[in-house]
Amino acid sequence: MRSSTRHQLKEDQFRTTAKETYSWAVEHRGKLVYGVVAGAAVLAIMASGWFYLQQQDEAAGVALGHALQVYQAPLISAGQPSAPETTSFATTADRGKAARAEFAKVTEKYAHTNSAEIARYFMGLTDQDAGNTAAAEKELKEVAESGRSDLAALAKFALAALYRTQGKDAQAVPIYKDLIEHPTDTISKAQTQLALASVYESKQPQDARTLYQQVQKENPDSPAAQIASARLADLK
Repeated sequence: MRSSTRHQLKEDQFRTTAKETYSWAVEHRGKLVYGVVAGAAVLAIMASGWFYLQQQDEAAGVALGHALQVYQAPLISAGQPSAPETTSFATTADRGKAARAEFAKVTEKYAHTNSAEIARYFMGLTDQDAGNTAAAEKELKEVAESGRSDLAALAKFALAALYRTQGKDAQAVPIYKDLIEHPTDTISKAQTQLALASVYESKQPQDARTLYQQVQKENPDSPAAQIASARLADLK
């Protein structure tokens, strides 16, 4: 077959294929346009959703910051003047109630943000400050069961402390042991060992002594080791 003939056949095949493609595109142009528009719409929705979530996170962070300011507001005694334009409270319970209301706003308005999870943890602390131990236990348990290990550890540690204030050492001990086995950036092993040793001091002094010695050995020249040394001296 001559080269010119082969060339002519290729051109004819190209024209045929191009014609078929064009015809198909014309026939299905409505679907093609719809697909392009739909794809653009999906991208637009994703972009707007991302910006919305970012704005929600920022707004939640601001609201959480305000709630923390209330939570850390100074306490003033009766008759003591408060500083101008400064929030202050007469009692820890009053401050706890006010702060809890602010933290609750964060959890309700920005439910799916990290700030809301943190706010729920502080709701447990403020419930405890306000003397509402049942609510405090409920809130702290919910955070303790959350997926965030750092925040869950804080909640577990606070929950164990709550049980101790209620004389429920038997419920606090398993929590401390779990935290010792699973330390996090927020709650260290040494911190929990010190807490558990303090539980043991009155009824199981030898166990307390062992824990304090472990802290000394594993954390030399640290604040935790200094605390352990002081507590060991008191046990002798």
